[in-house]
Amino acid sequence: MAEVIRMPRMSDTMEEGNIVGWLKEEGEVIEAGETIAEVETDKATMELDSFVDGVLLHIAVKEGPVPIDGVIAVVGEKGEDWQAAIAAAGPSNGSAEAEAPATEEAAKPAETAAPASASAPSTASSDDKRLKASPLAKSMAKEAGIDISTIQGSGDQGRIVKKDVEAAIASPPAAPAPAPAAAPAAKEQKAAPPPVVPFTFGGGEANYEDTPVSQMRKTIARRLGESKFTAPHFYLTIDINMDKAVQLRKRLKEVSPAKVSFNDLVIKAAAAALREHPAINSSWLGDAIRTHQDIHIGVAVAVPDGLLVPVIRYANMKTLSQINSEVRHLAGKAKDKKLQPAEMQGNTFTISNLGMFGIEEFTAIINPPDACILAVGTIVQKPIVKDGQIVVGNMMKVTLSCDHRVVDGATGAQFLQTFQEILEDPIRLLV
Repeated sequence: MAEVIRMPRMSDTMEEGNIVGWLKEEGEVIEAGETIAEVETDKATMELDSFVDGVLLHIAVKEGPVPIDGVIAVVGEKGEDWQAAIAAAGPSNGSAEAEAPATEEAAKPAETAAPASASAPSTASSDDKRLKASPLAKSMAKEAGIDISTIQGSGDQGRIVKKDVEAAIASPPAAPAPAPAAAPAAKEQKAAPPPVVPFTFGGGEANYEDTPVSQMRKTIARRLGESKFTAPHFYLTIDINMDKAVQLRKRLKEVSPAKVSFNDLVIKAAAAALREHPAINSSWLGDAIRTHQDIHIGVAVAVPDGLLVPVIRYANMKTLSQINSEVRHLAGKAKDKKLQPAEMQGNTFTISNLGMFGIEEFTAIINPPDACILAVGTIVQKPIVKDGQIVVGNMMKVTLSCDHRVVDGATGAQFLQTFQEILEDPIRLLV
């Protein structure tokens, strides 16, 4: 019996997967555990493995988004009826249904079908004209204001895919010739309203480009929107004198093969401060506040499609060299979209550092399920008063965003005070 392959849930927040491409073609023999396609989730591009041996009888969706549990392929023995397998498996996604006969009657040969009466509407003609297009192609055509039925498909069985819509957008059809004006009526009529002229800049049409939203960007929008508008945020900012941290990092670079960064120092200092202020290391559960005993720090990493947050587990138990190595490894995987879901789950606190971009100060949106996130700015040399004298100091601003349902102002301030003390005397990190 042929087996139907459905879109699996590859992460805890995934609602649909975007098929990037197939590594196998219809008719090829595949083995259980063999990678057959690449799927973009809300967090990474992952490999989809077959769970059965057999022949890839049918690919239901060549590319584009598919909801969780949607049919994407059928595997079985050569010559098996994949359509019957899909029908027996139950409802499937729209693309698979569009390529399968809608009814048994539609699948019958023409000579066995009952002739239609001349006055009755023909259902066969509507089936023949059924539009075959990927969900992504339909969405792109709708956004561009293009009638998708006018596009010639280049996919399997004439299916319209993404590149067909892109070509149609790049080369719009010529406007039809205007119809000849009707002869003026004998009776006087009201004048037609003036035509609507599109708003232009400098005498020309406005130029723009629409980019389809990736699965990752959709999830970022949904999760951070929920966080911002459900969790009551408040913000606490403090200046930290990084003179001794600068000296320590310079010394570490001389004696350690690991090139410890200021971000590594910030992670280690935050972990130490969280150990002294466990209320910051908490989550809101609705009917309870969970205070985590372990310290797992998420580190925001910018990637082309948005933001990924790999997690440094048990950060308070790791040395600066270990933190440096792990951050580099996970950041590299994030930029290559190879992070696994387990590497982005379980955070109890998050750090977002934009200092490397020259940003002095900013506020960050809390990363659920955390109660707080720390926004770290760049180190700036500025005049400060030290021992009654004006001297040049290496100053860094950090802002703590807090969920007021979990953390009060005084609690957040005490955490920042401890964090400041550690970085201003960073030898404590080595104890």
